[in-house]
Amino acid sequence: MAYAVVKLKKGGGRVLKSGGMWIYDNEIAGTEGDFENGELVEVHDFDGYFMGYGFINTNSKITVRIMARHKENVVDEAFFLRRVRAAIEYRRKIIDMSSCRLIFGEADFLPGIVVDKFADVLVVQSLALGIERMKLTIVECVKKVLAEYGMTIRGVYERSDAKVRLNEGMERVKGFIGESFDTKVLIEENGVKYYVDVEDGQKTGFFLDQKLNRKAIWKLAKGAKVLDCFTHTGSFALNAAMAGAKSVLGVDASELAVNQARENAVLNSVEDRVTFCCADVFELLPELEAKGEKFDLVILDPPAFTKSRNSVKNAVKGYREINIRGMKLVRDGGYLATCSCSHFMEPDLFAKTIHEAARGARKRLRQIEYRTQSPDHPILWAADESLYLKFYIFQVCDEL
Repeated sequence: MAYAVVKLKKGGGRVLKSGGMWIYDNEIAGTEGDFENGELVEVHDFDGYFMGYGFINTNSKITVRIMARHKENVVDEAFFLRRVRAAIEYRRKIIDMSSCRLIFGEADFLPGIVVDKFADVLVVQSLALGIERMKLTIVECVKKVLAEYGMTIRGVYERSDAKVRLNEGMERVKGFIGESFDTKVLIEENGVKYYVDVEDGQKTGFFLDQKLNRKAIWKLAKGAKVLDCFTHTGSFALNAAMAGAKSVLGVDASELAVNQARENAVLNSVEDRVTFCCADVFELLPELEAKGEKFDLVILDPPAFTKSRNSVKNAVKGYREINIRGMKLVRDGGYLATCSCSHFMEPDLFAKTIHEAARGARKRLRQIEYRTQSPDHPILWAADESLYLKFYIFQVCDEL
């Protein structure tokens, strides 16, 4: 089959040539042949050298998303089945698959699509026009491969309601793919049970990327007085309680999330040791400090304070302030778990911000662990966007 050709400028395609999968609009010299947005094209370097096949969309600054780098590849249903099979076999080796991310876009060489598995339900998020056209094919491939391993899927829900679709010239959509089902799904992770709302919960319904980080706080939570900030539906708080915490306070600004967290506490029979309150964390922490409250373990898991490079400076202020407030509430020798889920808050900048917060709080930090997202959200080197979660555990000591 003959495809239209996208020709790069001299010096263009730097991300592509370093192993990435994106070609930006300002790297393209021109096109040859007819195409419709969302179709496959060939990509050639300025000198005519074949660089790969990709989906084109001139509505997006990411104009081409590479699918295959070898001329002999045919991007058809068999191609997608191979990619899906490789993604699932990888996860069978590295993580508990009862609930996990099965497809993580570019990091699984399927740019623009996310597929999460919650027990026997799939949640699909399509973020790019080219992959949108192959969405149903990919879903069927996922179901086929899972069935081979004895994992039956009873329903699929689409959460393609992210704002980034507007950049692709697409509408935001959500709804069932296939038969309808109860969208309140019971899952278990690290021995903790949750109800996941795949229809109206944040993102695809639950933050699977913190799975192993939540487990990492168990050893510090036993017998501890714990504060979990930005608790959402209670995941860190419930892990602390299940680990044997003496008491846990979970805080979130969303009444819906707090109500779900309380329901999850009852589900795990820890409601006697876990309290959830709906409050603005930035307002509550100074109040707790004024009352002289101290905790053995403080957990800071805020939403992304920045989703673009243009707002990084304001995000730094937010991360600095919340970490200062959190550190001041840790007893001498207690522990702080703190993270950032923003790709634009780069690791070095996040570390610098925490260091500045420690100075502002007059605390000394001893690093215990540095972690990233769980490995079902793989970090593809040369695809910088796949690294976004930074997670530290510190011991917090008063200055001598």
